[in-house]
Amino acid sequence: MPRGGTADQPTEPIDWVTRAADDAIRHAGGQEALVHGLPEGRVVTCASGASPSGPIHLGNLREFLTPHFVAEELRRRGVAVRHLHSWDDFDRFRKVPAGVDPSWAEHIGRPLSAVPDPWECHASWAEHFKAPLREALVELGVEMVEVSQTEQYLAGAYTEQVLHAIRHRDVIEEVLGRFRTKKVEPTPESEQEAAALADSVAEDDETDEQGGSGTGDLARFPYRPYCRTCGRDTVDITAYDDDTTDLDYTCTSCGESHTTNVATQHEGKLVWKVDWPMRWAYEGVDFEPGGLDHSTPGSSYTVGKELVPRLFDFRAPSYVAYAFVGFAGMQKMSSSAGGVPTAADALRILEPPILRWLYARRQPKQAFDIDFGPEVVRLYDEWDSLARKAVDPAKRDAQVLARERAVATSSAGTLPSPKVVVPFRLLSSVADVTAGSAELISRIVGDVGHAHDSVEDLEPRLGRAMTWMSEYVPASERTTVRETKDAERLASLSEDEELWLRQLLDRLPDRLELEETTALIYGVPKLARGMGLDDPPTDEVKADQKAFFGLLYHLLVDAERGPRLPTLFLALGAEKVRALLTP
Repeated sequence: MPRGGTADQPTEPIDWVTRAADDAIRHAGGQEALVHGLPEGRVVTCASGASPSGPIHLGNLREFLTPHFVAEELRRRGVAVRHLHSWDDFDRFRKVPAGVDPSWAEHIGRPLSAVPDPWECHASWAEHFKAPLREALVELGVEMVEVSQTEQYLAGAYTEQVLHAIRHRDVIEEVLGRFRTKKVEPTPESEQEAAALADSVAEDDETDEQGGSGTGDLARFPYRPYCRTCGRDTVDITAYDDDTTDLDYTCTSCGESHTTNVATQHEGKLVWKVDWPMRWAYEGVDFEPGGLDHSTPGSSYTVGKELVPRLFDFRAPSYVAYAFVGFAGMQKMSSSAGGVPTAADALRILEPPILRWLYARRQPKQAFDIDFGPEVVRLYDEWDSLARKAVDPAKRDAQVLARERAVATSSAGTLPSPKVVVPFRLLSSVADVTAGSAELISRIVGDVGHAHDSVEDLEPRLGRAMTWMSEYVPASERTTVRETKDAERLASLSEDEELWLRQLLDRLPDRLELEETTALIYGVPKLARGMGLDDPPTDEVKADQKAFFGLLYHLLVDAERGPRLPTLFLALGAEKVRALLTP
């Protein structure tokens, strides 16, 4: 659909993904490529990168989903594209997170791919944290080409680029030195955002920039070897010969000294601020996002943007900076700290399209929090409302476009969603009072008016509602049905209360149906005042209803309030209701 639109054809909505895709095409072929297309055989590369230093949390997920959405938009236009993801598993292991044996400190300074898995279920520390993210991405319909930086460096894929960078280390030092003088006073907001995005991609602290220690022009050498004896990067570079490419170093951890030939022995890597622009040129990257911590003056992207044309004859990719994603009740998400929610955690309570939608509907620079508490119910309500809106083509706007991006992908097709949509608040409420019995939940929601053939028609939402209620709602907020009647309270009923319960129990059928049960519960106070069930309530009846409902909640679940009483009655069944309400 054309963006300008016609009298018969409405304007195509535009969102951040549309604009980012345009920028990627411009990078690949210039402004004219937007009109005439790219040359045959030209493949646009949308890139992402992450260091598997710990759980890849919901903040990191923005690194993956941002280029994914852009790549999907390009595919929709018929543009050849790939989503290339670099695993920065050749980065150093920096610290031992909480919950891991302190003895793992002996591995600090070694590549993440060379650190053993403390839980002994994967080949390395890096693989332990890649695996669950890969599984979640499959569920989210994200397809990408994965590249291991360990494999690339050890195979010598970048040898020519490494030698080129070392030969031109004076250019690197000139650029880095210029940015070192541009000290920007951080604001509380920028510090919070930088902290929240820590570990989101390869880190770039001052130590990385220097690549160890040395003297003279070796003090900020752009290449760092891992010690041949102990495997750590804690080395002092003592000499480098430009003709032979021999590099001498002494390890400060084990004390051993070695000579490595950079051209033939692949034992190290470029420091991050040189490594990232090198890969832009090597892979031909047209679009790549980055956290706000990589977007400030002197940080990775700004330095790389200057280095890449001078050093590698390439133009920096079009770039989108993204803000942090927080989690209610936590100050920040740091993947090396542990205990933070991951995509796999979110998918236990959110349908895959909804999780995708959280990221698609917001501008990348817009920070947001994900709340696994009561906000989940409102989120599902908003999603269902948007689905109803999307049915009307006349209402197609940027919000509907974000939903379209969330519900399907080119590789996975339409992502799983329930055949019969039942409000999440109803499913979770029924799950609360049925002790999570899927069959009983199915019967009740059917009685309520959501006809379906089997429990499977309610999935994947039903399972997520049951999980949310049992694991994310505090016990103090869940409904606990009494096991036995409150004999003391039943013995002290007022005259009105006795009459209400008698009217209710006399008319309560053995098989409860929602409509009849609702009419009876609301009608009992009317009957007690000599009115009919269908008569409109008077002010006195409304006051009686409030008191009657409070009595029922107390006698059934020992609380002042709870799920809707008709739903509660259907969940408990007539026999249980009689047992708890009969004096």
